[in-house]
Amino acid sequence: MAAVRTVLIVLIAILGLAFAWLAFEWSRSDTAFAENPYGVAFELVDQNGAPITEAAFREKPTAIFFGFTHCPEICPTTLFEMDGWLRTVDPDGDRINAYFVTVDPERDNHDILGQYISNVTERVVGITGEPEKVRAMAKGYNVYFKKVPIDQGEPDGEYTMDHYASVFLLNNGGRFKGTIAYGENSDIAIKKLENLIKG
Repeated sequence: MAAVRTVLIVLIAILGLAFAWLAFEWSRSDTAFAENPYGVAFELVDQNGAPITEAAFREKPTAIFFGFTHCPEICPTTLFEMDGWLRTVDPDGDRINAYFVTVDPERDNHDILGQYISNVTERVVGITGEPEKVRAMAKGYNVYFKKVPIDQGEPDGEYTMDHYASVFLLNNGGRFKGTIAYGENSDIAIKKLENLIKG
């Protein structure tokens, strides 16, 4: 019995040390996550065809949404809501940047993206580019997206995109500060943006 008790005590001690080490590693990774700019480097174009890189996400507090122009509901709704939030928290348009990154660059060239966004808001800038570069950028920001054929029997025909629907919030150094979920209460979304601007 004494031997069994000793073995149990040693096992408990080992497990305790293992959990302590894991907690330490998690805290280190969380700190690094919070202190380093979020995402990856990229070279794409904005809705006017001008080059844009990750540096744009580090100039000011930034809101980023990933979507596509053929989106039936989530994307136009989010664009409309973002316009209202931004006009509330930053009426002069000089304190926060906002971007709409397409996850469907095959169809969303910069002209189409620009027309789509400008029909809803002047406060959000579209981003697109070469498909492989857009996909790499989206994956680097941990954004889920998937092409879904509308007719399963015609994989090369019409399709839609399944995609992550929250708005990313980055501070003026490009560090991740949180998200605004699709359908989130407008007052809460505005408060999150106000806090983002305050730093």
